[in-house]
Amino acid sequence: MVMIEQVCVVGLGYIGLPTAALLAASGFRVLGADIDERVVATINQGLIHIVEPDLDGIVHKVVAEGSLSAATTAQPADVFMLCVPTPFHDGEGDPQPNIDYVLAATRAIAPLVRPGNLVILESTSPVGTTERIAEELQAAGVDIGQVHIAYCPERVLPGKILTELVENDRIVGGLTEAAASAVGSFYRHFVRGRVLETDARTAEMCKLTENSFRDLNIAFANELSVICDNQDIDVWKLIALANCHPRVNILQPGPGVGGHCIAVDPWFIVARDPQNARLIRQARLVNDGKTDWVVAKVREAAQAQQGAKIACLGLAFKPDIDDLRESPAMEVALALAEEGLETLNVEPNLSQHPDLSLVTIDEALEQADIVVILVRHRQFLDPGFSDRLAGKTVLDFCGALAQPV
Repeated sequence: MVMIEQVCVVGLGYIGLPTAALLAASGFRVLGADIDERVVATINQGLIHIVEPDLDGIVHKVVAEGSLSAATTAQPADVFMLCVPTPFHDGEGDPQPNIDYVLAATRAIAPLVRPGNLVILESTSPVGTTERIAEELQAAGVDIGQVHIAYCPERVLPGKILTELVENDRIVGGLTEAAASAVGSFYRHFVRGRVLETDARTAEMCKLTENSFRDLNIAFANELSVICDNQDIDVWKLIALANCHPRVNILQPGPGVGGHCIAVDPWFIVARDPQNARLIRQARLVNDGKTDWVVAKVREAAQAQQGAKIACLGLAFKPDIDDLRESPAMEVALALAEEGLETLNVEPNLSQHPDLSLVTIDEALEQADIVVILVRHRQFLDPGFSDRLAGKTVLDFCGALAQPV
């Protein structure tokens, strides 16, 4: 196997930048490529453009040492890692996966790929995408029989990315056994968890399956919360009591499901086999429908208090991060504003937002008549926080005020 010294990471977002920084800290020379000039300039100053614990320190260190740099175009390397977005196509009906960024990144690196190189896709993708990468490289004149192509999905939790990139088990799916072995050996340089080798299609489906499993279980909790509301039952207390059973572990409901994985990946399975992915599709509809239900409940409370000011506490898709991707809390806040309701939006992890004005927690609680808790940020869990809500209509959609059983 060729000695690996230089790694090119294409895409410097929530996964690409931590991965690039970790590789640089592990002894590799890393070039991060991103089409956003602002992102490139920020990183080359040793700064970061996203919020992730401890990432700022490691990026500053590896940039200062010269082991990490960024550019708007890819450069020759021993390993190419594609960490670009995989959104949906616009259109009616069920969402359809869009791998245009993956294919564009592949075409960008194609002139640089040489025999012995590793080409790794980390972006969450529909089954068959790794094969499409091979087809694009071959069409560009690359001898794919001399290149190791594999899929290795990220499996990290925002807020713990640097830890989980190292500690979590990784699935490496090669287009050939030799590719799986070569790419697996590369990951073992910096991953302390197990590196499990398989074929590319199984690895692609594994990533989608993991997040669909979570989506299905959250859908059960969200459906329960709606039923309990109709039956005048405290869903938080119900779930806590049910979870006392040794073989029951119900998840917690919320205003929907967000993020770049759980709210997206199940649709990739549905798109490939809509006839048989019935339960997976229904879970997506339940979770998306929960967001509409939350908006309706807030609207109902506002109609009972004409002219009320509504504090929306939390906009991120999960606690204690700044990530708004597919955030149901964000959808709720935008929907209320579009309906002409006066909202006071609080997101402790952001200083500004292009579409919504943000206020501090203190400002929101001073002015609000209705308080809507959408995300379990630590600021809303502090002792005494509930005392500040006295005299207000409170709608807690994430269990921030739930009492232990």
